[in-house]
Amino acid sequence: MFQFFANIFGYLLAFIYGFINNYGLAIIIFTVFIKILFIPFSVKQQKTMKKTAKIQEQMKIIQFKYKNNPEKMNQEMMELYKTEKMNPFSGCFTAIIQIILLFSIFYLVRSPLTYMQNIPEENMNTYITQLQESGKSVSTAYPEIDIIREYEFLKEKNPEDEYIDRANLEMNFLGLDLSKVPQQNLTDFTVYIIPILYIISSFISIKLSTSMQQQNQKNAKDSVPIDGATGKELVPEEKNEMDAVMQTNKMMSWFMPLMSVSVAMIAPLGLALYWLTNNILMIMERLILNKVIKLKED
Repeated sequence: MFQFFANIFGYLLAFIYGFINNYGLAIIIFTVFIKILFIPFSVKQQKTMKKTAKIQEQMKIIQFKYKNNPEKMNQEMMELYKTEKMNPFSGCFTAIIQIILLFSIFYLVRSPLTYMQNIPEENMNTYITQLQESGKSVSTAYPEIDIIREYEFLKEKNPEDEYIDRANLEMNFLGLDLSKVPQQNLTDFTVYIIPILYIISSFISIKLSTSMQQQNQKNAKDSVPIDGATGKELVPEEKNEMDAVMQTNKMMSWFMPLMSVSVAMIAPLGLALYWLTNNILMIMERLILNKVIKLKED
């Protein structure tokens, strides 16, 4: 499945690269296009987040009231979602999209000559063999990146090859070599620039998301949760027990960035550039959509 989407994204990236002839700039434009394509999902997600905040207190009451009766709790939750016209599985759909994008782009950046330039496998095997026989280093994880790096050498070896010129990708972006893998170039400080910027942008994105969620909850209800059946306030111990779920959700929001940083350290810098650009666009998107949705509600 991931290869299928990597092929589709590869055609798009190759189309963009054909106009600007720079891999880094092509990735940035590609990321902007993908973000625009998924704006409808982002709008829906933002609206769902606001709506969830509004019914959060009712959900807490149901969770506490029927904590010893899971079946009844699920029934009440589904009834609440039905009343508020919300889809409880919308968050899962968003997570699936993120996972598909994560691995598909990884496949694309890992093997740009396969998914972007469509060089036949037999030709690339020939290039790899020629590099190995000449004593040049060929990574088992990213052989296509080594082919790109050794294009001039392979061009001399294969002057009649109709596909070899497709390996001539411009990987230099603002003085950074996007073909480099941080794990393989630990002494080169330039390989850390994009991953560090990605970490900073992830921190800003998570803080912004957390702040918006807290503001939505504050706007939804500033008072202590009330049990609809008894009319009594939930005691602090009860609230703390339910708020632990919210704390778990906050901790989970760090999972994707941490996993991405780990992958970025063992993948070509082009992948980290995609994630960095995506984070910056996500921050802008959240700020704009939050303002637009708020204006519509007012």
